[in-house]
Amino acid sequence: MDKQPIKNLLKTLPNKPGVYQYYNAEGKILYVGKAKNLKKRVTSYFTKNHESRKLSGGKTAILVKQIADIKTIVVGSEIEALLLENNLIKKYQPKYNIMLKDDKTYPWICIKNERFPRVFSTRNVVKDGSEYFGPYASVKMMNTILGLIRDLYPLRNCTYNLSETNINDNKFKVCLEYHIGNCKAPCINEQTEEDYNNSISEIKAIIKGNINSVTKHLKPLMKKSAENLEFEKAQLLKEKIETLEKYQSKSVVVSPTINDVDVFSVISDEKYGYVNYLKVINGAIIQGHTIELKKKLDETDDSLLQIGIAELRQRFDSNSKEVIVPFQPELEDDEIRFLVPQRGDKKKLLELSERNAKYYRLERNKQKANVSPTKHSDRILERLQKDLRMSEKPVHIECFDNSNIQGTNPVAACVVFKDAKPSKRDYRHFNIKTVEGPDDFASMTEVIYRRYKRLLDEKQPLPQLIIIDGGKGQLSAALKSIDQLNLRGKITIIGVAKKLEEIYFPNDSIPLYLDKKSESLKLIQYLRNEAHRFGITHHRNKRSKAAIQSELAEIEGIGFKTAQQLLWKFKSVARIKKASLKELEGTISKKSAKVVFDYFK
Repeated sequence: MDKQPIKNLLKTLPNKPGVYQYYNAEGKILYVGKAKNLKKRVTSYFTKNHESRKLSGGKTAILVKQIADIKTIVVGSEIEALLLENNLIKKYQPKYNIMLKDDKTYPWICIKNERFPRVFSTRNVVKDGSEYFGPYASVKMMNTILGLIRDLYPLRNCTYNLSETNINDNKFKVCLEYHIGNCKAPCINEQTEEDYNNSISEIKAIIKGNINSVTKHLKPLMKKSAENLEFEKAQLLKEKIETLEKYQSKSVVVSPTINDVDVFSVISDEKYGYVNYLKVINGAIIQGHTIELKKKLDETDDSLLQIGIAELRQRFDSNSKEVIVPFQPELEDDEIRFLVPQRGDKKKLLELSERNAKYYRLERNKQKANVSPTKHSDRILERLQKDLRMSEKPVHIECFDNSNIQGTNPVAACVVFKDAKPSKRDYRHFNIKTVEGPDDFASMTEVIYRRYKRLLDEKQPLPQLIIIDGGKGQLSAALKSIDQLNLRGKITIIGVAKKLEEIYFPNDSIPLYLDKKSESLKLIQYLRNEAHRFGITHHRNKRSKAAIQSELAEIEGIGFKTAQQLLWKFKSVARIKKASLKELEGTISKKSAKVVFDYFK
């Protein structure tokens, strides 16, 4: 692609803060970014060697190769650029931008623009002059506040047009809400508009978290009512104050002197970033939310934090001047003071925010595992690949186990897992053919050779990982066949010793120990246990068949299945000998019963 038009464009870019947008040859937007200095930032994409950088370098290099056009928007400050960038990303969802994994519509508390305003929750914000508070990431928190308001203030919930004319014309009658004490009936002039609006003012203060201002206002009124011998009114005010103080005591987590502060924290892994937000008023957390950001270019925690700050402050309509953060972001704004606390109550708030981000990540991982087993399997296999230092993901794993109880009927089992799940139709049993006596090592050599010689001859896919149930000795025995079939280096093979869960690699005497709680070790244990179970089942069946054959083989005309039916019924050959002809006929055919009866009698 001819980059000359791009080079010419770079020369004309301004040295001002703003947002840049990259487009491909088809006019599709590829990436949106913000910059403190547009010329320096955009030029850096075309002058740096992205190929040499790890992880993000390859993706960035691919992005740069696709850029055919650049558009810029100049703004007044870096924070304005950040907000505009966030809005454009949400609008266009460019291929190479961080993806905000959040599509919920959160509820608001609405104070309706009407005479005698109603207070209710809604998910639809209508621009009709009504006041909206929120949004609330926690519906439980919103309902708690609404419940508190209903307990303290009798408000109407009807949709009548309570105009002065309608009330004076006696168009309304009191409803059940009035009789049960939930409304003071402004519809029939039982409550004045001034008294109702005083309640609305206090409600707004409560929603904003300014509970102290409400209690300071109510206490003198309570005292005055008591002095005027209005004891019932004074008691109601006292109950309101106690309710508010009880609610506040549950909400306060740090010093009440911390007022109107935003708290942000960020954690990340290879694929995702998580930004938590807490809104604090008078030491009480009145809002909290965490967002998940999917990385596209291996973004840093700083860029994730900046996007989180822009998104969440805009979403929750926050204008706090003080923002607590885990580190100083590369963001300058005269209107905001970024604070990185080292100790004290503000440090505790930051730690609380970080705990919330970690808890959210844990819950999201659990949800992904439950909702999408495939992604769950991918994560486990990627972890196993890293732990075993494999060059490719072990989508196909096979595990072998020998069963040789007291030197009789030696057999081996092979279980097959695909995508970290058992593929039982691919399980195989092996009867040992070439080994005399109980020799587990030689048996393993035979089984490995037979298994992979057949797969090679039939041109079937080979596994990426072979697990041998046993330590160095069993692994060495298996490697003889792997070498004979020229598969060394083409398949990862390990031995697992049972006692200490030691994992051995070829030609390495020092074992690997995985974390006992790791998903990798749990998958390996699952494979080994499944191979053991499958092998033992086959071994028992074989011993049972041998026992039947040794006891009943001499009876001419009685096959294995007939002998098995007799043993299931009578439990032993001794009991079969004592059985009557009629009892035998109740279990097998009359002809077979006569043969068995005559043989033993």
